[in-house]
Amino acid sequence: MSNCQDDTTAHPPVADRTGQILQLADFNPMQPARLLGDVRAYWDSLRGNRAVPARSDIQPQGIRRALDYAFILERIAPGAARFRLAGQHLIDLMGMEVRGMAFCSLANPSSRGRLSDVLESVFRAPQLAQMTLHAKADYARPELSARMLLLPLTSDLGDVTRALGCIIAEGQIGVAPRRFDLTQDEVIPILKGGKTLPPSPSGFEGDRRTGTPLRPLALATGERPARLTDSPESRRALFKVITLPQAPQPTGTSQG
Repeated sequence: MSNCQDDTTAHPPVADRTGQILQLADFNPMQPARLLGDVRAYWDSLRGNRAVPARSDIQPQGIRRALDYAFILERIAPGAARFRLAGQHLIDLMGMEVRGMAFCSLANPSSRGRLSDVLESVFRAPQLAQMTLHAKADYARPELSARMLLLPLTSDLGDVTRALGCIIAEGQIGVAPRRFDLTQDEVIPILKGGKTLPPSPSGFEGDRRTGTPLRPLALATGERPARLTDSPESRRALFKVITLPQAPQPTGTSQG
């Protein structure tokens, strides 16, 4: 019967109990928004009073939680960059080591132009960029959505030719490589309230770094421009035959 006796142990009232409020995000460290926020906060902490931090400032332990999703880019031409370093997540997406590969290899051909324009604006402004990517479902390739962040960095020479990036894809990767369509992009000023430089279309409209339009080459005075209607005979008539002086003939030696 003793086992059936009422429990007379004193318990504190429910209202007196104190506890810690826990956020569900604390138990989901792989949440894309949180990882992207960690990388952005780390970049801001390195910047200090400078507009852009240096590539040499980046330390792996500073982005330990997002390290598998991070990468470093090197600008090699207007609108073009290659991977210098990349985390395991990007390697899994591409199915190979990506070091030395072109940044635009992440995208499908139809999105590479816009991706190149956004990338170049990050270096030129400089400014930040965040993008939303999507990979369609295919055989052995489930649908994927991804988010990417690009943050400018300076090289050892002080020019803005490096970038810290982070890409996080949600879903099963399936058969690699996976390439994405760029569905949305946004450029963000380094300082809150600052101006941004809209990504400009690629092409031969001018010098993309100075905005100077290209001008046609001027012809020299008296120079005749070529015409598409010229016939081969008329073009040959423009050539001038030049007669070269003949070399002196060797003289024979007398026989004794």
